[in-house]
Amino acid sequence: MVLLAAVTLLVNTALALAATPKGSRAACTNFSPNHVPDVSLVAATHFAANARVEISNVFSSINVTDLPAFCRVELRITTNATAGSFAITEVWLPDDWNGRMLTIGNGGFGGGVAVSDLGGVAVPQGFAGVSTNTGHNSSAVDGSWAGPHNDNAIVDWGWRAVHLSILAGKEITRQYYGQATKRSYYLGCSTGGRQGLKEIQVFPDSFDGIVIGSPANFMSHLQPWSIHMNLDVLPANSSRFIPANVWIDVIAPEVMRQCDALDGLTDGIINDPRACSFRPETLTCRPGQNTSTCVTADQISALHRIYADYYEADQTYIFGGYFPGGEKAYPFGLVGSPPFALPADWFRFFLLNDTSFTMEDYNASLIQLGDEIDPGQQNAINPNLTAFASAPHNGKVLHYVGWADQLISPGNSVHYYETVHEFTLGNSTLDIDDFYRLFTVPGMNHCGVRIFLNDNYQGGQAANAFGGVSQPAPLSLDPEHNILAAMVRWVEEGVAPATITGVKYNNDVKADGIAFTRPLCKYPSMVRFKGGNPNNASSFECV
Repeated sequence: MVLLAAVTLLVNTALALAATPKGSRAACTNFSPNHVPDVSLVAATHFAANARVEISNVFSSINVTDLPAFCRVELRITTNATAGSFAITEVWLPDDWNGRMLTIGNGGFGGGVAVSDLGGVAVPQGFAGVSTNTGHNSSAVDGSWAGPHNDNAIVDWGWRAVHLSILAGKEITRQYYGQATKRSYYLGCSTGGRQGLKEIQVFPDSFDGIVIGSPANFMSHLQPWSIHMNLDVLPANSSRFIPANVWIDVIAPEVMRQCDALDGLTDGIINDPRACSFRPETLTCRPGQNTSTCVTADQISALHRIYADYYEADQTYIFGGYFPGGEKAYPFGLVGSPPFALPADWFRFFLLNDTSFTMEDYNASLIQLGDEIDPGQQNAINPNLTAFASAPHNGKVLHYVGWADQLISPGNSVHYYETVHEFTLGNSTLDIDDFYRLFTVPGMNHCGVRIFLNDNYQGGQAANAFGGVSQPAPLSLDPEHNILAAMVRWVEEGVAPATITGVKYNNDVKADGIAFTRPLCKYPSMVRFKGGNPNNASSFECV
């Protein structure tokens, strides 16, 4: 019986492989899309296995020699014929295709195809990969392309370019291989997380499963909160400003002294920062003390605001705050100097069309204005995912966030998850656990990668490699270690992930060896040390 089962498995595998078309240099060189509305071919270039792939744009770059063979198809997609606007989109088609398509998201205001993730994630795992510049060219923190009064470009960035690229990607893939994709997936973090949520909220049939990290999905509240956080400490010459060395050398060690051991292990990671009632008063400067070794009364007041949720005067919830555990990254996030540039650009070019706006001009009335205008329909906060999650579509969401995120409060991820949870219970017979799972990552900074700012952080003291965008490679591509593979197994085999095992590499470089592994737990569970080798995931449990 066992032998018969093994033979059957081998036969089925062989048939599946035989049924999946392959690409080739000839197919790529001769490829020309046929009757794809509003889509024109820019170029089709074949890369042999292990050829040098060196591609860069203002947002993303790649320079490697270890990819399998693939065809790079560059497209120009008309997004608004009347305005004459267009997006540049690329579809990377591996010779050894797995029959699936993976759309890759962007970050910040970035206008560029995410070539690093097309080559780092999609092609090596056999996916036909799709990414777009969202209709403009810019770095992640430059929003000047959006205005004043460039509303059409904001709509492209808000949702339209991604949606049209998904449609084009599916058709290009079908024409290239002569077979439609059997499944469509999505992977993105930050703005990329927002893009994935927006797509399933408005176009629930686009994806079978999305993997999103720390989504910037509540833009009309995220950007006011960001300015609010800046103003908690700025200007830099004020008595409330907290220099980076005080964050790193004074506040960070005290946070760990008070809260590190709460999870059963003193390791520089706070597994559940919500359990940490950090008391900055213990660091109060004594008379005559060097202020680089302590904090003043004004700085203590600022810290209480920084770690608090942001509510306005009528007790309207605006956004979450920072959580204890990310202090080494926070001065390079929203509470340092110079201030993070992206929020002010959002007000100048997206909302107010006023290039003279400065942070000092901020007031709470702008929150309501942002909610009313919602530039480019960019908010992705609809809690109703029933069209995506219900039969016969049965779509799935895997969501991750680092508790030490310094750019988007992890409270935002919890808040959105809970709004979906509440809506689902009150308006359907669905169980949220059957279609949406949130995984929290203790100690991880924004998306777990070195992006946006500088090299002052490397993803945090965290198991920050588990298959997300722009992360170091996961320990393995199996579903236990690779969140994208976990999604594929959930969609195609019905096996939902209970945990994901992340890895921390020394210096966040795989070649430098493993520092430790940890389980990432499904919210609301949290990871706890149960004994054994603290560098091994098997020594922890989710409770």
